Amino acid sequence: QVHLVESGGGLVQAGGSLRLSCAASGRSFSHYAMGWFRQAPGKEREFVAAISWSGGFTTYGDSVKGRFTISRDNAKNTVYLQMNNLKPEDTAVYYCAADRRSSIPRRLEYEYNDWGQGTQVTVSS
Repeated sequence: QVHLVESGGGLVQAGGSLRLSCAASGRSFSHYAMGWFRQAPGKEREFVAAISWSGGFTTYGDSVKGRFTISRDNAKNTVYLQMNNLKPEDTAVYYCAADRRSSIPRRLEYEYNDWGQGTQVTVSS
């Protein structure tokens, strides 16, 4: 099992930026893919972005493509989500997740094994 802790959430005005971090415990972090999901009040959890074990392959949800960037630092066991040009509709709890069964990025929630506790992102208009 992998223990994940997100940080970096907060309140930001529309058009602003935030960078989320997700620190993973345990060995073999560099062997598996990582992802970010989000859940707004009253809505289902939504795929945001995912990255391969090496960082060489990424995939994004349509609503964030071109504005968000996922990256990872395997030496620090950390994955990041840089969020630019934030919109009020980006308001949600953001979760990072580990896909220990795959080295390539996947988009479906059920494919992920371990989840962090989430960090709140609020974008004001």
